[in-house]
Amino acid sequence: MITAEMPVKFDRKKLKDDVLLKLYRNILKPRMIEEKMLLLLRQGRIAKWFSGIGQEAISVGVASALEKDEYILPMHRNLGVFTTREIPLNRLFSQFQGKPSGFTQGRDRSFHFGSQEYKIVGMISHLGPQMGVADGIALADKLKRDKKVTVVFSGDGGASEGDFHESVNTAAVWDLPVIFVIENNGYGLSTPSNEQFRCQSFADKGIGYGIEGISIDGNNVLKVFETVKKLAESIRENPRPVILECVTFRMRGHEEASGTKYVPKELFDIWGKKDPVNTFEKYLIGEGVLTEDMIEQERAKIKKEIEEGLEIAFAEQNPKPDTEKELRELYKPFSVEDTSNSVGNKSNMRMINAISNGLKLAMVKHSNLVLMGQDIAEYGGAFKITEGLVDEFGKDRVRNTTLCESAILGAGFGLSINGHKAMVEMQFADFVSEGMTQIVNNLAKSHYRWGQHADVVVRMPTGAAVAAGPFHSQSNEAWFFKTPGLKIAYPAFPSDAKGLLLTAFEDPNPVMFFEHKALYRSISEDVSEEYYTIPFGKARLVKEGNDLTIVTYGLGVHWALEALQENTDINADLIDLRTLAPLDTETIYTSAKKTGKVIVLHEDTLTGGIGGEIASLITEHCFEYLDAPVMREGSLDTPVPMNADLEHNFLPKERFKEKLLKLWNY
Repeated sequence: MITAEMPVKFDRKKLKDDVLLKLYRNILKPRMIEEKMLLLLRQGRIAKWFSGIGQEAISVGVASALEKDEYILPMHRNLGVFTTREIPLNRLFSQFQGKPSGFTQGRDRSFHFGSQEYKIVGMISHLGPQMGVADGIALADKLKRDKKVTVVFSGDGGASEGDFHESVNTAAVWDLPVIFVIENNGYGLSTPSNEQFRCQSFADKGIGYGIEGISIDGNNVLKVFETVKKLAESIRENPRPVILECVTFRMRGHEEASGTKYVPKELFDIWGKKDPVNTFEKYLIGEGVLTEDMIEQERAKIKKEIEEGLEIAFAEQNPKPDTEKELRELYKPFSVEDTSNSVGNKSNMRMINAISNGLKLAMVKHSNLVLMGQDIAEYGGAFKITEGLVDEFGKDRVRNTTLCESAILGAGFGLSINGHKAMVEMQFADFVSEGMTQIVNNLAKSHYRWGQHADVVVRMPTGAAVAAGPFHSQSNEAWFFKTPGLKIAYPAFPSDAKGLLLTAFEDPNPVMFFEHKALYRSISEDVSEEYYTIPFGKARLVKEGNDLTIVTYGLGVHWALEALQENTDINADLIDLRTLAPLDTETIYTSAKKTGKVIVLHEDTLTGGIGGEIASLITEHCFEYLDAPVMREGSLDTPVPMNADLEHNFLPKERFKEKLLKLWNY
C-alpha cells in the first residue's frame, strides 16, 4: 500500500535522455500555467480556478504514455492532459475565459469540453458519467478491431458514485480496453477519505469486479508513465479493463475559494517533500540529464508561450449573443425526406412488428449501429421486439447489457463519439430515471457545448392501460420535453412507428423514442415492407372537420377516435403530433384558427404535462381566432394505480369525452 511517508523513488530504467527531458517539459508546463492562473486570480483577472498542483505527474504520465489517437477523459485537475496533448495555449486560455476561440465558444468553462482533434472528452460537473462514456469509446474500438486503449479519470470521491460501479462492472463483463485512473488525493472537496470509503486501496476494488487493480505512487511521473505504457501495450493485445489507483495529494483547495483549512497542516509538510515537479527536477539533475541553465531556458520558453497565449486570449472579444445561432447549434444539422408514400409492397403489421421490421432494416443499412438493452439478445427483449436480431447480426451488435442504465446510456454516447450509432432500449420507460444524468446532461448538451453530436436512440416502452402499476406504466415524456437538445418521437400507428424510427437512426442527434405498450399488439395497418422515413416535426391530420380541434399523441389518438365515433355529430380536426420535439406548431395553429375551439389530450398526469405548454402556445398565437377557452385533459395527478378499475379512473379517456362535448357545446 502506498503511503504519504514513502519517498518518491525514481527509476529511469532504459528510458533515454530525450524521453526524460520531454517528460520534464510536460510536467513543468502545467505547473507554470497554474502558478500564473493563481496570480491572475488574485489580481481579479480570472474568476475561478481548480488547481491540480501536486497531482501533475498523473496527468502528464498518462497522456505521455498513450498514443495520440487514443481517447482520454480527464477531470478538473488534469491540466497536464491538455498541455501534453499540445493544445495551443491561447485556445485553452480562451476556453477558461469563455471566449469564442475556446472549445465551447463561451457556453461552458474550464475543462468542461471535448475535442475530437486532440482525442479528449472533457467532464461534466456530475463527475461519474464520463466513465460510462469511456466504456462506449472502448467498445467502438473493440468492434472495429482497433488495438487501442481508453483512459478515464476519477477522483477518490467520484469513485463513490453509482456510475463508477456501473461503468467498471460493464467494462469487466464486456472485456473493454479501459484504464480507470483513480486519483486518490485524500479528499472529496472537504470530506476526508475515512468518511468516503472503508477500503484501504482502490486497487482492492478490482477483486469485486473480477479485474486487475494496481496502486502506484501518483507523484512519480516515471512510475505513472511506465505503468500506463505497459498496461496500454498489454490491453491493446488483450482487451480488458484495469483499475489504476494513483496515490497523491491536492496541495490547493477543491477550488481556490474553498481554501484548505480543513486539511491538517502536517499533511502539507509531508506531501510538500514529494512535490512531483521538484523531486523529478532534482532527480534529473542528479542523473546528469538536466542542468540549471537548461531549467532556466525551459522556464523562459514556457513563460513566453504562456504570456503570448494569454495576450491573445485576453485581447479576444467576448462572444456576441446571437439567438439564431444559439438555437441553430443546439442540434447537428439534419434533414430527411418523407418517403412513406413512395415505396414498396405493403403487408399488415401490428406496431410491434413495424418497430421490429424498422430495427432490422436500420441494422442492415447502418453497419455501425449497435443495439443495447437488458435481455434484448436471445430473449428478444421484454416485449420480443428484438427477437431473432441476434441470430442475424450477432452478439457484437445486439448486446445484452448489465442492469446499469446510466453506464449503458453513457456507452451509447461513447459509441457515437467513436464513429458508431447506438440504440439503448429501456426495458420500461419508467426505468430511465436511473440514467437521467446521461440523457439530460451528456446526450442533450454535447452538441451545443462542444459540437459533438450524440447519435443515440433511446427506445422507451411507455404508458398505462395494461394494469402494470406505478413503476411500469408512467408517461414520462414531459421529463424530456423541457430539456433542450433532445428530440422526442411518440407514434400512434404502426406505419408512423416504423418511419419515425428509421428517421431516428438517420438523425445524428439524440432521440427519445416512445412506444406505447398498449398499442404494441392492439392495432394494425398496412405498412410498407421497404425502408422509408418520415420527417420529425410533421403532425398527421387523422380526421378533418370544422367544429373543433383535438391535439393529442400516442394512445390519446385512439381515445379521440373512439370519442368521435360515439359522437358522430362532432366534426373535428384530429391532430396526431407524432413528434413532440420538434413540435409541429404550424399544423396546430392552422387548425386552431380554422375551428376556433381546441382541446389538448394526453395520457400523462394533467399537471406539468405537455398539454399545458401546447395550450399556452395556442392561447398566445391564436387568441383572436378562439371562440372558447383552450381546454386540456390528462390523467389524475397521482401515481398510476395497478388495479384495472382504479387505473381506468386514473386515465383521462372518459373525462375527455365529457370535456369534448362541453367544448363542442360552448
